[in-house]
Amino acid sequence: MNLPILDITQFRDTGSVENFYANDFATHLLNNRDIISHPHKHNFYLSVLFIEGTGVHEIDFESYEIKPGSVFLLRPGQTHFWKFTTKGKGYIIFHSKEFYEAIGRNKNLSIFPFFFSNQNSPCIYLDKKTQALIEPLFISILNESRSNALLKKQKLVNLIDLIYIELSRLVLKDSFEDLVNSKNLTMKLHKFEQLIEEKYKRQKSAIAYAESMNISVKHLNRICKETIGKTTTDLILERVILEAKRQILYSENNLTEIAWDLGYDDYSHFSKLFKQRSGMSPSQFQKMYLKKA
Repeated sequence: MNLPILDITQFRDTGSVENFYANDFATHLLNNRDIISHPHKHNFYLSVLFIEGTGVHEIDFESYEIKPGSVFLLRPGQTHFWKFTTKGKGYIIFHSKEFYEAIGRNKNLSIFPFFFSNQNSPCIYLDKKTQALIEPLFISILNESRSNALLKKQKLVNLIDLIYIELSRLVLKDSFEDLVNSKNLTMKLHKFEQLIEEKYKRQKSAIAYAESMNISVKHLNRICKETIGKTTTDLILERVILEAKRQILYSENNLTEIAWDLGYDDYSHFSKLFKQRSGMSPSQFQKMYLKKA
């Protein structure tokens, strides 16, 4: 695929801490315009808070409004790009999984709702009160990243934790009790999504995934229904269609080759499935995005 996968080391002003980057958004955009002006992926986690500016942030073919108080949290591998109608100002942070989890054996990014499941939104809108709580944490990270203070990495991870904790409380405030009560189900959902990520190109059968998890198909389907209101097949095919969209727009393969890569020998079957799930054929989707570009 031609879609670039960016690494933290490609960004200017990365600083002295390995696998970490922080900047104010306006400077970040100015310094790195050449590598972030087109759709791309990262191999790291990204967090950004906007305090000014308007526009659209497209993440995996879903559009989210950019406005003051908007926070975006992206996992490695997600496709995204920005379109601004007025200049964006705020703060941006990158870090690798290794950077965050190296501080302690029990640190795990998947405990946070926005990183836990592919089904959770990567966008959170803050009211003024919550923004006043979160913004100083981003500023502290930026200041710490530019310092030569003792235990710098440890403090940066602790500040990131505070941001993730406060945002998690905001996301889960209405459903925390339900989350605790269904912890066993959510962990199984997480495992299912991990298996999908590994096998979706060649494995479309819910039975095979259930067998890998040592549970029945009925139980796996109940897990999906109770946690996110979707079926096992929905999750498998959503991942297939997401990859199809990425390849249709950003690979040099033709549509038949893309279908083959995703495990479909019969292009007409793939095209029909794509239309059922997307509301348009692969060629219509391709034309629509080329027209928007």
